[in-house]
Amino acid sequence: MRIGVIGAGRIGGNCARQAVKGGHEVMLSFARDASGLERLASELGDSASAGSPAEAVAFGEVVIFSVPWGTIPQALAQAGDLAGKVAIDTTNQFGSGPMPEPGQTAASFNAQRMPGARYVKSFNTLTSGFQAEVAERQGADRVVQWICGDDPEAKGIVAGLIRDMGYVPVDLDGTATCAVMEAPRRPGAVYGEEYRAADAPGVVEAVRAGSAIPPTPVYA
Repeated sequence: MRIGVIGAGRIGGNCARQAVKGGHEVMLSFARDASGLERLASELGDSASAGSPAEAVAFGEVVIFSVPWGTIPQALAQAGDLAGKVAIDTTNQFGSGPMPEPGQTAASFNAQRMPGARYVKSFNTLTSGFQAEVAERQGADRVVQWICGDDPEAKGIVAGLIRDMGYVPVDLDGTATCAVMEAPRRPGAVYGEEYRAADAPGVVEAVRAGSAIPPTPVYA
C-alpha cells in the first residue's frame, strides 16, 4: 500500500519506519527542514521518498497526519483535497490553534476539518519512543493501537496497516465517543497507557456502554 505522511517527525517518522518494515511504500512531507525529509527517506531505502504535502496526498492510498496541533490548518491547506483518502490522525490537542468545543472530542473536531476524507484516529496514545521500542514484540506481548472513526471500511484498512506495523488494532467505535483515547493522560483514560490485547475488550465494552473503563493494567 502507498502511504503519504504529512509531518515526518517523531510519531510520523516512526509510522513511516514501521510501515516500510511492514512492506509498504511511503512518501514523507511537511517539515521545516526539507533536507531532513530527504535523509529519512534515504535511511528508509527504496520504499521511501520525499515530496510536498499535496504530492504525498496524491501518492497515498492512506495519508497519515502527524503534525503539531497548531500547524494543522497550515498542513491541511498544503495537503489540498482529501476526498476519498483514508486519513489517519495521530495528533493531540496540545498548544495553540483552534480547539474542540466543550464536550467535543478532538477526533470529531478534526474529522470536520477534513471534509471528504475517510477519517480514522490512531497512533496518538503512546510516545514515539515507546511505539518504536515495542513494534517488534510478538504474540500476547504485542501492544494495542486504539482506533476510532465513523467509516468501518476505512477502519478496517487502518487495522490491517497497524498489524503490518507490529501492533494490535482495537476499535473504540466512532469519533464522538472516543474521549478515553485522547489527551491528557488521566485516570479513566487509555491515553498514555500501555494495553495488550487481553485487556482491551473490557475497555471497548465500557466505552460502548458509556461507563467507566476498568483500572489501567500493569505489566511486568
